[in-house]
Amino acid sequence: RNVIGEREIDALLIQPGDLLKIVPGSKVPVDGFVVSGSSYVNESMVTGESAPVLKEVNSLVIGGTINLHGSLHVQATKIGSDTVLSQIISLVETAQMAKAPIQKFADFVASIFVPTVVALSMITFVVYFSGVVGAYPRDWLPQNGTYFDFSLMFSISVVVVACPCALGLATPTAVMVATGVGANNGVLIKGGDALERAEKVRYVIFDKTGTLTQSKAAVTTVKVFTEMDRGEFLTLVASAEANSEHPLSKAILEYARHFHFFEDPSVTKDSQNETSDAKVTGWLRDTVDFCAVPGQGIQCYINEKQILVGNRRLLGENGVIIPSYVENIVVDLEESAKTGILVAYDSKLIGVVGVADPIKREAAVVVEGLFKMGVRSIMVTGDNWRTARAVANEVGIQDVRAEVLPAGKADVIRLFQKDGSTVAMVGDGINDSPALAAADVGMAIGAGTDIAIEAADYVLMKSSLEDVITAIDLSRKTFARIRLNYMFAMAYNIIAIPVSAGILFPWFKIKLPPWVAGACMAFSSVSVVCSSLLLRRYRKPRLTTILEITLE
Repeated sequence: RNVIGEREIDALLIQPGDLLKIVPGSKVPVDGFVVSGSSYVNESMVTGESAPVLKEVNSLVIGGTINLHGSLHVQATKIGSDTVLSQIISLVETAQMAKAPIQKFADFVASIFVPTVVALSMITFVVYFSGVVGAYPRDWLPQNGTYFDFSLMFSISVVVVACPCALGLATPTAVMVATGVGANNGVLIKGGDALERAEKVRYVIFDKTGTLTQSKAAVTTVKVFTEMDRGEFLTLVASAEANSEHPLSKAILEYARHFHFFEDPSVTKDSQNETSDAKVTGWLRDTVDFCAVPGQGIQCYINEKQILVGNRRLLGENGVIIPSYVENIVVDLEESAKTGILVAYDSKLIGVVGVADPIKREAAVVVEGLFKMGVRSIMVTGDNWRTARAVANEVGIQDVRAEVLPAGKADVIRLFQKDGSTVAMVGDGINDSPALAAADVGMAIGAGTDIAIEAADYVLMKSSLEDVITAIDLSRKTFARIRLNYMFAMAYNIIAIPVSAGILFPWFKIKLPPWVAGACMAFSSVSVVCSSLLLRRYRKPRLTTILEITLE
């Protein structure tokens, strides 16, 4: 169609059918499809796919994603609440509203305990007041005492000594200390309910991109098939890639720069003392006739010789033959969740560069540590099946769900919740937020998006997977302490109430005056608080000892 003019408008004014120009670096305002142009779009916030996606004519684009370096003309199809992003937000709100509050054990005990104590106090009064009709000898009464005063003393002692302060302090004091300890260890806990649910976790569902992986493209493999020096090979590739805005190009350039300045013995002290700008470009070769081929790679000329950097299709269309052993290397890279980039110089294949999103170093140990704790790990991702399986195999996860949309992740959570199991979700992106909200325990990576952090119950501020184990372990130790507090408070009441009611008085003349009963009651509260404060001595499991954790 013919474009007769352009003007900038507010995104709220966009209507279905409008033709929009998306400039490089800007966000796509609404859902639609490309009518002209080509570019790479970062859709990781919605799909979880770490690599930018090529968008050409008739490709669908999602509102909220970021256009990287090309200009696109997009026809709007969905606006407002109909967009994918708005539907994700709606799913989060629905999942959060569906969470039922947990009835606290202390409230249940107190609802029975208080009327029971009042009843026991009245019964005690009646029993000892029955001395008026000769139920016990008059010499039991204190000097100048009356039956009413004698009975009232026992009755008041029962009420005072049985004040349920210890029961009321057992949970909040432990939760308060645990949340502070968690914060000191880089784990932010949003209240006691989150602690209570995490203690019962039996499944932990991990997102892949940014959670199990570092969400940063990096060169992992470099193979040179000629007698060319490795440094010379990287210099040629980096010189060509320096003209590209593609994220994989930036990863290659960064790797070559690191190799050039930190591993190449030819670098002299004088060159290291140059300015930073010279360091960035001084070692690169001059290129001419640079051309980026969408979906294939790049091509240019260095020293009047053509260099091709890209996939099989790029090299095939330029007449470069790919030997079978090189094809096998590329297939191996792809099956290892890496992107194999072929390099040809002067019509000859000279090497392969493998680029991948590296897995976090602690991922495999954390998965095994969770297994030792009786927690099963599952991976759910929007990435393709081959990449998902490769990553899962590397970290030791057996159950994988791939090519799952954000709403589908929440459905996977509900599937595991059907048998009553408590499910935790660990994620970092907007695409994970519905699942984080639907899970019994949502854990957001601290480096993740604001909406993911808002939807989560735990925030792992250090972005380390070790803190998943810390969160569960701290929760278990906290509730073990709470149970100990309840046991102490109940044992105290079981002993103190009968004594204060005068059950030992007929034989041993032992009684607890109200002031002594008050002191005992205060001591019980102080002891529960001190027990909770012992949680401050908590030390999170170290990575080297995680595998020694056993199911208690």
